[in-house]
Amino acid sequence: LHIILASQHLILNVHLGLPFPEPENNISRHTVVHGDYLYYHYGCDGVDDRGWGCGYRTLQTISSWVCAQTSSGQSPPGLRQIQEALVTMSDKDRSFIGSRSWIGSFEIALCIDYFYQLPCKILHLRSGADLKAKFEELYEHFDRLGSLAMMGGDSDSASKGILGLCSGKHGHYMLVLDPHFYGPPGSISTNTAQKEGWISWRKIELFERESFYNICLPQLAAQ
Repeated sequence: LHIILASQHLILNVHLGLPFPEPENNISRHTVVHGDYLYYHYGCDGVDDRGWGCGYRTLQTISSWVCAQTSSGQSPPGLRQIQEALVTMSDKDRSFIGSRSWIGSFEIALCIDYFYQLPCKILHLRSGADLKAKFEELYEHFDRLGSLAMMGGDSDSASKGILGLCSGKHGHYMLVLDPHFYGPPGSISTNTAQKEGWISWRKIELFERESFYNICLPQLAAQ
């Protein structure tokens, strides 16, 4: 990971030290991402991408994990590189390059395959209310592979990184990494990110019933 950390001032493994959402003796099961990653957020490379860049930032966070796992010497792609890749793959037309058009789970899966030759599985939920029925499948993903996931939807269109799961006496929770913090590299600490909720445990009932969701699951096992 030292290769991709060079000249960057992004938070490493921002979830470490975050308390469970219930007292620890209430927690019956939990699983989190295996391995190192960096927290990419709005503005972290000097580009003001507020309002459209959250999917790109989640892709960069996932890419940092992939780079660390594969020891390829690669760095996560920049915003323009991502747009150029989608045009090269004929997913977008040339006007997409330099635009402020957002990307979702499907485009992220395409880019992970394009940059790293790594397939992704897309788990589709018709509603946030379907999360409980899919929780065992998500546990299986984190227990077997341990890779970061991305979640996006329609009426709830904000991109989210999914870093883990836990279950307690009062319900099920997802560990959500929110890329919507805005600031240059080094402008946020792990302590601030945790206190302000940029990384947090979210009860599954808080996901919107009226929104469908797609969860992008990279098919790479942690080393």
